[in-house]
Amino acid sequence: MTAHHDIPVLTTDRLILRGHRLDDFPDYAALRADPEVARYIGGKTRSPAESWSRLLHSAGHWSLQSFGFWMVEERGSGRFVGEVGFADFKRGIGADFDGTPEAGWVLASWSHGKGYATEAAEAALAWGERELGMTRFVCMIDKAHAGSLRVAEKCGFRKFAETEFMGDPVILLERVRT
Repeated sequence: MTAHHDIPVLTTDRLILRGHRLDDFPDYAALRADPEVARYIGGKTRSPAESWSRLLHSAGHWSLQSFGFWMVEERGSGRFVGEVGFADFKRGIGADFDGTPEAGWVLASWSHGKGYATEAAEAALAWGERELGMTRFVCMIDKAHAGSLRVAEKCGFRKFAETEFMGDPVILLERVRT
């Protein structure tokens, strides 16, 4: 038996979080090909084929897990901002990380510094807590990514470990609600 979940649309003061669409691909591929965006996500830009696989992965996660990532756009302009949500990536890091919804945010470089990541991540996390009863989320951030670490802190994440993932030093964080 497979799970199926309609992807909810979330709105914030400035943003709309919605499911992925085929016409998102050009913006999504550009996001994943941007060296500034890739710098702290393994340091490697993605080809159109790799971006396509990732887009399909993101869209399909909802079907099997009843949660996933949303595409993010500006409310006023409809301009593509990025992708925010949570998933189970089966990273093999350990029992205190794996199997817990992993929050993430990847935004277009033009939108960095505007507070969009925090705004969108808070909306996604609140939805997970409210609609699915989730009480713990984790995230993994490159030690050098000060901006993303600030977003995590603003969203209530606290460091619980440091490790390496695919050769990069990372910080593991958690957000726990009781």
